[in-house]
Amino acid sequence: MEVAFRIAISGSPGAGKSTISSLLENMGYRIVTVESLAEEFECIEEVDPRDGARPIDVEKLQKKLKVAWKEDPEGPTFVDGHLSHLLDVDCVVILRCRPRELRERLAGRSYPSQKINRNVDWEILGGPWAEIESGKAIVEFDTSSERSESIVATILQWVSDDFKPRSPRNPIDWVGKGEV
Repeated sequence: MEVAFRIAISGSPGAGKSTISSLLENMGYRIVTVESLAEEFECIEEVDPRDGARPIDVEKLQKKLKVAWKEDPEGPTFVDGHLSHLLDVDCVVILRCRPRELRERLAGRSYPSQKINRNVDWEILGGPWAEIESGKAIVEFDTSSERSESIVATILQWVSDDFKPRSPRNPIDWVGKGEV
């Protein structure tokens, strides 16, 4: 019988969540996005003309998923989105990206400078780390220095090892590395 779990693929916008999720999906894994869940459960607003984002009511989504996700999923399910670590998932993959490279990636998407600065600041501060429930298994990767295929292989190895280690031995610290 296949192991059932929900694993968040989180990180700053531009860190590589969609790329990693796409590779996992091509391998046959089920991928759901935070945005599709928010749409399904009517927890998303229209596009904000100031930044082009669709605000999600995370608290409302959490409450609706608490009911909808009472049962385990039918198999491994990856939840793709920079808010996925806030949902009722079993463990979290955090994708990180060097601030300078992240700035370039977001500029390539034609993000307004204010949105780029907010997202780069969130990356520098460690984004999801401050928001994840204690006790949840976490692994993180630097997408600016590791190939996507290697990251996927390591994620699958981590899953097969029952999510061990439960947290990174050396969490990425951009400030400590002088990357800001």
